[in-house]
Amino acid sequence: MPLNPRQVEAFRALVLTGSTVRAAEMMKVTQPAVSRLLRSLQDGLGLVLFERRGSRLVPTPEAMSLYNEVERSFVGLDRIAAAAAELRSRRAGVLRIAALPALANGFLPRFVGQFLVDRPKLDLGVYGLLSHLVLDWVASGQCDLGFAASALHHPAVTARPLIETRMVAVVPSGHRLARRRRLGPQDFAEEDFVSLSPGASSRHQIDAVFAAAGVRRRLRIETPLSEILCGIVASGAAVGIADIFTAREYEGTGLVVRPFEPPVTFSIAAVWATHRGLSAVAREFLEAFAAQLRQAGR
Repeated sequence: MPLNPRQVEAFRALVLTGSTVRAAEMMKVTQPAVSRLLRSLQDGLGLVLFERRGSRLVPTPEAMSLYNEVERSFVGLDRIAAAAAELRSRRAGVLRIAALPALANGFLPRFVGQFLVDRPKLDLGVYGLLSHLVLDWVASGQCDLGFAASALHHPAVTARPLIETRMVAVVPSGHRLARRRRLGPQDFAEEDFVSLSPGASSRHQIDAVFAAAGVRRRLRIETPLSEILCGIVASGAAVGIADIFTAREYEGTGLVVRPFEPPVTFSIAAVWATHRGLSAVAREFLEAFAAQLRQAGR
């Protein structure tokens, strides 16, 4: 016979409590309702499941064999309920994040570590990618949330601007320019310069500033990654201009950071697939990260 879930629940409650009164309290129903459920279950199964001994109902051996099967099912249901509770409180689940190198090389990983402290069951993936790949991964569903240069767009992606900050000059700690409090295009005249690749969102701004000032740099080195740029500068091989987040990661390791005028701006946006939106935990991550990002970018 097909089993009614309430019959099974009443049976389990009776095994656990030994009393129709306490079973009714456990199920939040009346005592007669529990008795009816038990009778219909026994009649349907053709089994005697309980024997009365004084005021208690004692399960028969057949009942205990059945109970073992029932308990396995209830444990599974309890696990499902617990998982749902974890998801509601945003302490569990899966979150995959892609970020441009400016954030992925230090600032974002540190925030991720803080975010996970109170979410021991959250599985989180973090990927460092160039901005155009961040958009591709988010659009294709490989990542739930991304952080990319605001200048880029994708038809399947929603973007939310987060911060606009300034690029900074980076020079080796022993370089003559390290003695200056701030730097401008004229300071870099005829200096060996490590530049971001032409595809980088800030490259055209930087080139335009030097062209407007009529300053010639020796463009000896190109790289698409800001951390490579800063690593080369820290080695003493060249000078350059980098985003503030990466520059701070390298500051004090053979590299000096100085303000650069006129300003070259660097903007970051949060991105996600338009057709999927954001999960609760992704929204919580985004809001907390955006607040910390704004504070750090001042």
